[in-house]
Amino acid sequence: MKSQCLEVEIAGKKLKIACPVGEESALLKSAQDLTSRLEKAQQSNPTAKTENLLLMIALNLTNELISLKAEMVQERVDTQEKIALLQSTIEQAINDSQNKKAG
Repeated sequence: MKSQCLEVEIAGKKLKIACPVGEESALLKSAQDLTSRLEKAQQSNPTAKTENLLLMIALNLTNELISLKAEMVQERVDTQEKIALLQSTIEQAINDSQNKKAG
């Protein structure tokens, strides 16, 4: 996949980041979200070092990601159980219909 270099600014620092073509807006949105989170953290902890705040944000984002992955797994299990129930119900209805026709 082709990539290009895109410049973003986070914590007052300009960074050039390789970005797959077509993903530019997602990268810019991510940089804006990170900057917003950092600004909020700086307001809450004005004496904290930027590096420490970024590590806390990274830890929180990682926790959110782990939680979302766990939710996705559970949703997949729930969906598979619902599909199995629907299949069973359909099979039962077909069997009942065939038994009535045969009887």
